[in-house]
Amino acid sequence: MTSLGSLKSAIFEREERKQQYQAHIRGLNAFDRHKKFLNDYVRFYGKEKPSNSNLPIKTDKDTLREGYRFIRSEEDDMNPSWEQRLVKRYYDKLFKEYCIADMSHYKSGKIGLRWRTEKEVISGKGQFICGNKHCDEKDGLASYEVNFCYSEAGENKQALVKLVICERCADKLHYKRRKEKEKLEKREQEGSRKRNRSKSVDEDEFNERKERRRKDVARFLILCSEKNSVESDYALTRKGASISPSDHKADDGDSFDEFLEGMFL
Repeated sequence: MTSLGSLKSAIFEREERKQQYQAHIRGLNAFDRHKKFLNDYVRFYGKEKPSNSNLPIKTDKDTLREGYRFIRSEEDDMNPSWEQRLVKRYYDKLFKEYCIADMSHYKSGKIGLRWRTEKEVISGKGQFICGNKHCDEKDGLASYEVNFCYSEAGENKQALVKLVICERCADKLHYKRRKEKEKLEKREQEGSRKRNRSKSVDEDEFNERKERRRKDVARFLILCSEKNSVESDYALTRKGASISPSDHKADDGDSFDEFLEGMFL
């Protein structure tokens, strides 16, 4: 029977190890902490325990190999077994967030995505190292959320996952969209220039028509004035001396008003 003193000692030692572990990982950067967690995972769960039974024993590795799925559906998790819970934990800790991209044909807008392999997860590829398959850059990384469509267990699925890439590979990721935007802006600029040229031509034609109308009105007024003068002289010649100076003045005013009536509305 375990004594009270032994129990207290075991609790104290467990708490002391916990504090030492916490103090140790606080002093690590993200990548070194990642490596330690994975090494501890292998140390805690990766070894097969000997058994005296002749029956086949299903190891953690066997369970993962048989039941592992990257994105599990609600149906998968309705009645989880111990093996499924183990797979879920593995998924949550290691494979949930990141993917690897193949940018060999990025100029045509074709970017291939796939899940990371176990080796890539352990090395930090796609998380602490650029997620482009052909790039090993570790500095200047940024995370982009991408829509990943894939087939699993005979079903088509999709998930939003993170793609961690460097600045140079980010340009490749957005290459096609950037080119399409540049083409659209160029077409809009050309259309704007055409509209401006057409508007300028229309304004010139309008001003020319306006000037022609102004000249036509001026010529018409001159013709009307000359006609009034000729008709007035003709009337005076026919009437002769019978027209008094006062009557002549009144006739001039009446004739101008008649021909100019309605022209200055």
